[in-house]
Amino acid sequence: MRKLRLLVVLLAVLTMLTSTGSNQADASASAAAAKKKGISAWKFNGVTGAMADAKVGWFYTWASDKQKIKPPPGVEFVPMIWGRDFVTDAHLERAEAQGRNLLGFNEPDRADQAKMSVQEALDLWPRLQSTGMRLGAPAVATGGDLAGGWLDRFMKGAAARGYRVDFIPLHWYGSDFNARAATGHLKNYLRAVHQRYKKPIWLTEYALIDFSTGTPRYPTKARQAAFVKMSNAMLEELPYVKRYAWFTLSTQRGHGTGLYNGAKANRVGTAYRAAR
Repeated sequence: MRKLRLLVVLLAVLTMLTSTGSNQADASASAAAAKKKGISAWKFNGVTGAMADAKVGWFYTWASDKQKIKPPPGVEFVPMIWGRDFVTDAHLERAEAQGRNLLGFNEPDRADQAKMSVQEALDLWPRLQSTGMRLGAPAVATGGDLAGGWLDRFMKGAAARGYRVDFIPLHWYGSDFNARAATGHLKNYLRAVHQRYKKPIWLTEYALIDFSTGTPRYPTKARQAAFVKMSNAMLEELPYVKRYAWFTLSTQRGHGTGLYNGAKANRVGTAYRAAR
């Protein structure tokens, strides 16, 4: 009888531990899901309040540090090594101190951004890899799905050299201001990039902006908000899209795409706040 009682106690303890482990796993899964929605941001008056109101799980500043932004509790900062001039011990150490994820070079395929050849980016990549952080590929402005494009050549070069690339950051701006059509275009691009590289995707810049004439053209706030609602639902459902971040938090530098005037959400910000 004593042995039977002992067996019952042991079974109860095992059940409790299994339940606790399951609950912890569920909590971890919920936390991971909550971190999918993020934002790009510069420092401005009201930035902390805006970030809290937007209900984001993470943010970045195009820099290796927070740029004096004080995020709300629980909001993760993800550093970036923007270009060649930031591949220094100081910036790499600063980035490493921030957490476990690191964004690579910013639009190296554009002359007005990081402007780097594939060869140069590959030669510098071991420095970023030495941080031991989860490492995102250089985020190209366009053509991430193209055979022989900048990203394609980088990924093939990285594989040939045995370099590590853990996920693919992407930028996307749509010139079709119909929310349904634009969401379809974005989804097709994400799918094509994922099929080419078979790696998780972070969509680190996206919005509706038409650059075709050289002067940016923006949709109405109503159309931008409709796109936010529809595209965010799509992004939440795609399993290989692990994170996404709208461009950008503030209207001060976001022009036709910014979400907040100070700490107050505009119509687009209200739509983004409502996303999961």
